[in-house]
Amino acid sequence: MKALFIDRDGTILREPADEQIDSFDKFHFLPGVISALRFLRQHTDYRFVMVSNQDGLGTASYPEADFWPTHNLMLEILEGEGVTFDDILIDRSFPEDNLPTRKPGTAMLGAYLDSSCDMDHSYVIGDRATDAQLAANLGCQALIIGDGMDWTRIAEIVYAGPRRATVQRTTKETDIAVTLDLDGTGRSTIATGLGFFDHMLEQIARHGAIDLDIHVSGDLHVDEHHTIEDTALALGEALLKALTDKRGIERYGAATYTLPMDDCLCSVAIDFGGRPWLVWDAQFQREKIGEMPTEMFLHFFKSFSDAARMNLNIKAEGTNEHHKIEGIFKALARAIRMAVRRDVHHMRLPSSKGVL
Repeated sequence: MKALFIDRDGTILREPADEQIDSFDKFHFLPGVISALRFLRQHTDYRFVMVSNQDGLGTASYPEADFWPTHNLMLEILEGEGVTFDDILIDRSFPEDNLPTRKPGTAMLGAYLDSSCDMDHSYVIGDRATDAQLAANLGCQALIIGDGMDWTRIAEIVYAGPRRATVQRTTKETDIAVTLDLDGTGRSTIATGLGFFDHMLEQIARHGAIDLDIHVSGDLHVDEHHTIEDTALALGEALLKALTDKRGIERYGAATYTLPMDDCLCSVAIDFGGRPWLVWDAQFQREKIGEMPTEMFLHFFKSFSDAARMNLNIKAEGTNEHHKIEGIFKALARAIRMAVRRDVHHMRLPSSKGVL
């Protein structure tokens, strides 16, 4: 058994400022929630479990008569769209009561705490830190609405699976750990020992809406070459691994993603077609930008495209060297973001050959 532990206020229904949906004028569904829940009900075998804190329900501060009309209307509308809940668990306590039944406590979820529930493949869906903590307490995954995560993305991840990868690359010259989540929000933690290189890799995360952790220990006492090359190889390997079988993805980063940055114009085109190839049309006049040799830019992208098995076409023009390479990394991120976009309604391989 797999379960979706779904919060109510702020997740299914829009949460008002006073945090009580106690009248019909406060009753509003979140965008996309009904269609997403209907899709998941039709196409998956997850058990739907509503888990909600309703502060003081049944007391003078939140009378039952104010709660049930809107709650029952929500259930009626959802049922009319084919969405039903297998379990509805409501904690009525106040935060100061510190009861174990209150999220993120798990006492209400006793029926799911034995080995019959596959927590590794279950999710808590919510909008607060307490929902993320509940997921941690249960040992399952969290999908938290906000900052790029909406119901369309939630339905995609639950149905088609998360796209995360971890790569550890250790040689006599470098020790590199890369963790990547293609369905992230742009969060990153980068530490390569090269400040400008860190700044460029952060652009991939931020503008690609990819969560990215990169930690590198390299032989910088020799020079920068091994650190940059091996990071590119590990990052490309993680990207390829996260794409899994590539079903449903756009595959192409448009035809070209062109991005201006002040005096510079940079274009990047991507094809995740399985055939590595790099076209590089960018010239740099300075020997270094920060601590990063400009001769290593081409080498980074060649290693990256080889490891990710992608066709990568890069062109840049302009006079400011910093702007030029930063524009390339930002355009790369946007092209990746476009190419990895997944359509769960058309989970086909984007190739007439039948293999990528």
